[in-house]
Amino acid sequence: MDDWLERFLAYLDVERNASPLTLQGYRNDICQFLDLVNRGESRIQEADQYMLRYFLAWLKERGYTRGTVARKLSATRSFLRFLHREGCLQKGNWICVSRPRQEKLLPRFLYYHEVTALLESPDCGAPLGYRDRTIMELLYACGLRVSELAGMQVDSCRFADRLVKVYGKGRKERILPVGRVAAGFLLEYLTRIRPLLLAAAKDETDCGALFLNSRGGALSDRGVRLIFKKYIRRVSEKEGITPHSLRHSFATHLLERGADLRVVQELLGHVSISTTQVYTHITREHLRDIYRLAHPRK
Repeated sequence: MDDWLERFLAYLDVERNASPLTLQGYRNDICQFLDLVNRGESRIQEADQYMLRYFLAWLKERGYTRGTVARKLSATRSFLRFLHREGCLQKGNWICVSRPRQEKLLPRFLYYHEVTALLESPDCGAPLGYRDRTIMELLYACGLRVSELAGMQVDSCRFADRLVKVYGKGRKERILPVGRVAAGFLLEYLTRIRPLLLAAAKDETDCGALFLNSRGGALSDRGVRLIFKKYIRRVSEKEGITPHSLRHSFATHLLERGADLRVVQELLGHVSISTTQVYTHITREHLRDIYRLAHPRK
């Protein structure tokens, strides 16, 4: 079955253009299902809706969240459908196994004054501090995912038009406008700060990545998250705030100031408008809070 799993992951890579993180997630989820099957008396060739329901019950007993259980179910069903198409598995009634009802959690975001405090917290007098400020300015100015920012190259920037090119989920390309403030920091970083960081590289070879670490190599996703964690602790005590919260803040603040929902969808790179609509609920909550605070007969 390991060979079939590798074939399935290759299919996702080539046909679906899945990212390395997505492939690793599928691998982990499916291996968990296969390990459970191998412990019992059943075989994967006998997989049916009852086996899937047993898998869901096993996950629930171990305290996985509804969202995680739903993701693991989706990955496993995709693998079983692939095996059926390849003639390795009989058709099963897998679709009748319902996903757990999802909790409707609103994305965590920062108010504008909190964003301002966060962006101003790095020491721009130090090269790494200036780099950190530029990273957070760009995350907020463009609503980027961390993976999109970490994957940017030097040639991703078009300063004449104040535009940047990023690759989102499925390696889909987006061209995004950059605000005046963020563009100013980015230009200064490229012309003055990045050469200083590059000089620290042992082999003095330019990897081409836009953002570099202290050793002159490409800054990783994890490196960006550690940078954000360092500064958010200084300015906010809110729980669950991550770099993705700047993306949520970007969308929320645009909608609060009258941006069209379809435009925000394009900027975020959402395939479905329903994914973007969650931010309208955030703005309604914001309006309701303001009303309760301000109206004399609330």
